[in-house]
Amino acid sequence: MNVATRQQSGKELRQSVPRSSHGDWAMREGGRDVIEILARSNEGRWPHLAPIRFGRMLRDPFAFLRGAPAVMACDLAGSPATGLAVQACGDCHLANFGLFASPERKLVFDINDFDETLRAAWEWDVKRLAASLVVAARVNGFAEDRCAEVAVRSAASYRKHMHEFAEMSPLEIWYFHIDADDLVVNAADEEARRLREQMATKARLRVGERLLPKITEQVGQRRHFVESPPLTTRVHDERALRIVRRGIEHYLQTLEDSRRCLLDRYSLEDYAVRVVGIGSVGTRCFVALLACDDRNPLLLQIKEARQSVLTPFAGPSPYANQGQRVVAGQRMIQAASDIFLGWLRARDGHDYYVRQLRDMKYSAPIDELEPCGLDRYADLCGWALARAHARSGDAAAISGYLGRGAPFDLAIGKFAVAYADQTEQDHAALVQAHAAGRIVADEETD
Repeated sequence: MNVATRQQSGKELRQSVPRSSHGDWAMREGGRDVIEILARSNEGRWPHLAPIRFGRMLRDPFAFLRGAPAVMACDLAGSPATGLAVQACGDCHLANFGLFASPERKLVFDINDFDETLRAAWEWDVKRLAASLVVAARVNGFAEDRCAEVAVRSAASYRKHMHEFAEMSPLEIWYFHIDADDLVVNAADEEARRLREQMATKARLRVGERLLPKITEQVGQRRHFVESPPLTTRVHDERALRIVRRGIEHYLQTLEDSRRCLLDRYSLEDYAVRVVGIGSVGTRCFVALLACDDRNPLLLQIKEARQSVLTPFAGPSPYANQGQRVVAGQRMIQAASDIFLGWLRARDGHDYYVRQLRDMKYSAPIDELEPCGLDRYADLCGWALARAHARSGDAAAISGYLGRGAPFDLAIGKFAVAYADQTEQDHAALVQAHAAGRIVADEETD
């Protein structure tokens, strides 16, 4: 079908799923126990790290939202949806967008976290992004009307850019990326240009070579990770290291021949458990130090891949290995992916994906953004999300459904405000559960 026909088919979906219906939010009959959902999401994680996860989530409602994708997935499952599927991010909050290096060493802006990726409803990503913007704006102390406005802006950006992608060929969409240098040149004003230049400068400094002196030390002829239990703990056992080396050998088989040739020049120097993020705390996450000489180290992150939080509601992944699910989803969504992206299954049955650590990856400090800055960031996130969905979904049908007016944008703004209220209630429930001794939390500094 041509573009016009597909747009018309999307427009006709408004009869069964009115755009205004996306503004509705109400807890399903009987409610749900948010603490129970979080407890279930801890199953299979390292138990000694669960208090750190809860401690980080206690900080504020935005930290709670980041750490509870399973809660929102459960809530979104019953929300209105057109039935148009895309490769969804699955954990599409604004802190999971940012700058990173392409294989050509150019800075691009895009989604940068794919632990929960799965083919699912495009609406779920749009709503999680919008809700996260309202929650973050409230935590930053913005006026309530500005909080709603920033969610509307993200939806409007998504809608407008989806129209643009609908007019492109699949190949044009595939090659399209949001270049950091272009963002600086095309900034709306001098303040925006200055902020974007600062972000780009900071991103270019976030490389393994600069991180290495902070997290390792020289011991004899080799470098070792500096231990800081429980956040960083070296793997000392030689048997465990042999298993790691075999796992890396399996990982190498998932790479292109050229990438394997490159990594063959490196050898494993040290290996450690490293706790990261909020939602990932308690999953098996390691960092490996590889070296070819004393000047050119390589840091790889080896991160456990569990079943997506969307699986109970969107169906299982076609990939038996959850690490492969993450990698395949990332390659589908992201405009330019890490050259060392691969996966493996360990002898204990756990799945992992592998990527570089700190390859110019940088996200804006959300708690430092002023209203105008968050507005612009919402525009960028909506743009990047539209491009991601256009790569794997029917951009023409989605754009036909969205239309050229504001009804969808306003509905998403209404939903985001209501769900931000829900998130604050859920965060309060976690605080109360901690006070009552129902959960144990370690309120350390991240």
